[in-house]
Amino acid sequence: MATFEYTAKSPSGEEVTGTVEAQSREDVANQLRKNRLILVRTREAKKQKKGKSVPTRDVVIFTRQFATMINSGLPLVQALDILAQQTDNKDLADVTKQVVYDVESGNTLADALSKHKGAFSDLFVNMVAAGEAGGILDTILLRLATFLEKNDAIVRKVKGAMIYPGVIFSVAGGAVLILLIFVIPTFQAMFASVNMELPIPTKIVILMADTLQNYWWLMIAASVFTVWAIRTYYATDGGRLVIDKIMLNAPVLGDLLRKSAVSRFTRTLGTLISSGVSILEGLEITARTAGNRVIHDAVMMSRGSIAGGETIAKPLQASGVFPPMVTSMISVGEATGGLDEMLSKIADFYDDEVDAAVGALLSLMEPIMIVVLGVVVGGMIVAMYLPIFGMINSVQ
Repeated sequence: MATFEYTAKSPSGEEVTGTVEAQSREDVANQLRKNRLILVRTREAKKQKKGKSVPTRDVVIFTRQFATMINSGLPLVQALDILAQQTDNKDLADVTKQVVYDVESGNTLADALSKHKGAFSDLFVNMVAAGEAGGILDTILLRLATFLEKNDAIVRKVKGAMIYPGVIFSVAGGAVLILLIFVIPTFQAMFASVNMELPIPTKIVILMADTLQNYWWLMIAASVFTVWAIRTYYATDGGRLVIDKIMLNAPVLGDLLRKSAVSRFTRTLGTLISSGVSILEGLEITARTAGNRVIHDAVMMSRGSIAGGETIAKPLQASGVFPPMVTSMISVGEATGGLDEMLSKIADFYDDEVDAAVGALLSLMEPIMIVVLGVVVGGMIVAMYLPIFGMINSVQ
């Protein structure tokens, strides 16, 4: 899927420009037609370099300090100069100096920030633009800092849940390799010297050791090829959709990913709407930051529904991705005119749900890891001692 720049006419005859992700120029025209726009011209957008990547934690501190200085009455350029001097992150300092230069050259703050995608996301830029237009930049920056902190906390919780089992399985894999490379051959030589018939489990373990020692290069090549093939497949639209759908439907882990995706979606959209960003633009930004193709497609369907005069909740419910409680609360928020507040309530609820899902995942992983370690490592050791037990019994 490519990004296209377009110029189109609204029903009132006004020219509008923008960008859209589509498969072809015909697809661009079809998407615009759904939004009641007539395509005038389009071209494929040139790919831009993402620029220097800045950790979320540094961006949060930058945003909070920026909001405080603007709220205190400091001029925009002076505040940015101070931030560039005092930040410990060299990349962020360089980016801030470039933003200062662009602002002094006559660009808006949002336009200056939009040139540095590695530091400031589309959500960040659009909220700043809304804050500049409404004269509430300090309030918007505080909302941004709060949003980034909560979103970062969710991401760290999900990643943290993966660290413990990852470490345990890495240690177990190392133990198995040591057994197969150094321990099993010693037993194999001992059994060969007495020329005895070996039990089937012992033969299997010896075969594994021989395979590893003789074909280790083939196993490494197969692993590298498998990783490359999966990443290449995931880079395609169809592959990403299939893998993301499998991940969402996976036992336990899928529940965690679904809840974290719902939390991110509702928090992002609620923050954008409360900051004055239009609902259509908010849904497009939210879809791009969803992190899951299934969620992305469901949100974009909802955006098309809104453009056609329908509700957000109906296509979200039809997608089967969002729990009934979420779509029902969104529907109530639309009906009462308090959608941003309702989305924030859903996000707060699902933050707690993510905590519970992480705890459930870890509590389930612990016994599974114990069983796997016991069966694999313990099974290999027992298999190597079976012939020794047979020798002892024959002597008796």
